[in-house]
Amino acid sequence: MDGIALELAVFLLATFAGAFVAGLSGFAFGLVAASLWLYVLTPLQSASLIIGFGLLVQGYSVWKLRAALDWRRLWPFVIGAVIGVPAGVTLLTSADPRNVRIAVGIILIAYSLYALFRPQLKLAAAVPPAAEAAVGFFNGVLGGLTGLAGIIVTIWCNLRGLPKDVQRATFQPVAVVVFAMAALWLGVKGSLTVETARLFVLGLPFLFAGTWLGLKLFGRIDEAVFRKIVLALLFVSGVALLF
Repeated sequence: MDGIALELAVFLLATFAGAFVAGLSGFAFGLVAASLWLYVLTPLQSASLIIGFGLLVQGYSVWKLRAALDWRRLWPFVIGAVIGVPAGVTLLTSADPRNVRIAVGIILIAYSLYALFRPQLKLAAAVPPAAEAAVGFFNGVLGGLTGLAGIIVTIWCNLRGLPKDVQRATFQPVAVVVFAMAALWLGVKGSLTVETARLFVLGLPFLFAGTWLGLKLFGRIDEAVFRKIVLALLFVSGVALLF
């Protein structure tokens, strides 16, 4: 296998693996895929593909879970995210991305370890929309800064002890909004190239196959296993941001 074929094989394998994890857990596509992509792609290509593929993965998953969607619950998160993404992108020009990644990584590691070894916490059943909008805002800021489109809302849902279908029907639509706004921003900036578009098309079958398989497995796991998978991926996300 020559160098070009090997690089393409790595790209397609990473695309499938990222889509499978995202189909199973509802997030972490970019974390898994980029861990291998960055060996064969430029950072800009990787970021562009994370956004493009992430939008499709999350959109497909949201469609599959559409029966669980509750727009009365979602709108504060969405409005907060819409405001937060431009703020996060703006901060990229003034904040040190390395310091941001380290701070967020430490928070994710600390929370995931605490939640894994402590009893599950539940917040009050009635939460003011303003509080959820604030969660959406900080989720959007973090998405604009790091590309982690649904991490803050994921933690919020986990803290509240929501059923797994309700969790995914909450943080995945928010992630779709974040990815869509980031894609629009990349398009306006003229960051998309013909080579990136070619890779996008080649990766589509592997993306949908991985997402389909992950969603099939998601339907067979119980609430406790789902919670542990989410917390483990939050921990891995934190470690990845640190190193």
